[in-house]
Amino acid sequence: MTIAVDRPDETASHQDQAVLSVRSLWKVFGPRANKIVGSPEADLSRAELLAKTGCTAAVRDVSFEVSPGEVFVVMGLSGSGKSTLVRCLTRLIEPTAGDVQIDGEDVVAMSESRLRELRRHRLSMVFQHFGLLPHRKVIDNVAYGLEIRGESKSERRAKAQELIDLVGLTGNENGYPDQLSGGMQQRVGLARALAVDPSVMLFDEPFSALDPLIRRDMQNEVIRLHHEVGKTMVFITHDLQEALKLGDRILIMRDGAIVQMGTPAEVVGAPADDYVRDFVSEIPRSHVLTLNWVMRPARPDEAMTGPEMPPSTVVRDAARRVIDASDPVRVVENGQLLGVVDQDDILRVIVAEEGKS
Repeated sequence: MTIAVDRPDETASHQDQAVLSVRSLWKVFGPRANKIVGSPEADLSRAELLAKTGCTAAVRDVSFEVSPGEVFVVMGLSGSGKSTLVRCLTRLIEPTAGDVQIDGEDVVAMSESRLRELRRHRLSMVFQHFGLLPHRKVIDNVAYGLEIRGESKSERRAKAQELIDLVGLTGNENGYPDQLSGGMQQRVGLARALAVDPSVMLFDEPFSALDPLIRRDMQNEVIRLHHEVGKTMVFITHDLQEALKLGDRILIMRDGAIVQMGTPAEVVGAPADDYVRDFVSEIPRSHVLTLNWVMRPARPDEAMTGPEMPPSTVVRDAARRVIDASDPVRVVENGQLLGVVDQDDILRVIVAEEGKS
């Protein structure tokens, strides 16, 4: 697994062009749930809140933005609130408080008719349980959203065939869901989600029910499709390896609240607390950290004749070239020397990994 990422101070602002913007989002279940937000009880722990009020804060004051074309991963253990969060974004579950905007439009304030239009035209969801219509052929499952939108049969079938070809199901368009493997059924789900050309695609643990090999193939398929169609994606998972593989940024939740949000390198290289540190303890740092996490300033006595590499190069990919170089490798971006890396800098990361194994 190789992931190229940037350092915290080099990441672009995610507020300027946000496709999805979430501000101070809460979802509280229980009696008089709407009285909790803004009250002293809102500061209680989940267990204390339940004991005192009978309420559970499934999502607790969550804020983030997602930029165009970004893959934004929300992860956490069971009960962390991640699936409730993604359902609040489309009001499949009504938020208790807070603001959700998609393309600048307030989702929470939408009428029922406007919300239906949003779901038909600008949002799509891919679920763990595929939700395919068993009595309909693959091509008609893919075209279902277009049918709901009122497109003609010839138009929607032509579009559906394009998407079937895109997800690698050519030749299966006239089959039925029960004739397909789990991985193939999830490809149908992907094609159906893409068919409506949404602004944002939401994935709620879509691969959790698949066996490990098929799951890995489907992760690769999402990466390939993202490169080809460039959709903005919000991906929910409990699997850190999956989050690191797919995410441009990762939001980690616990007990309904944000614990840490950042790039894969930020999460692995600078965990916010012991909870995150335990999560990432088994992750090989050399597979995630980039040279801008291990570089150092050049010393006056060092020759600046070594090869150049960009700061986004993953440590594992740079290791052989750095170790073979007679002089420190220069980390250069846009013609500017940012720092240098020598074999000691690389080996420090690799030896630390071996010490954990």
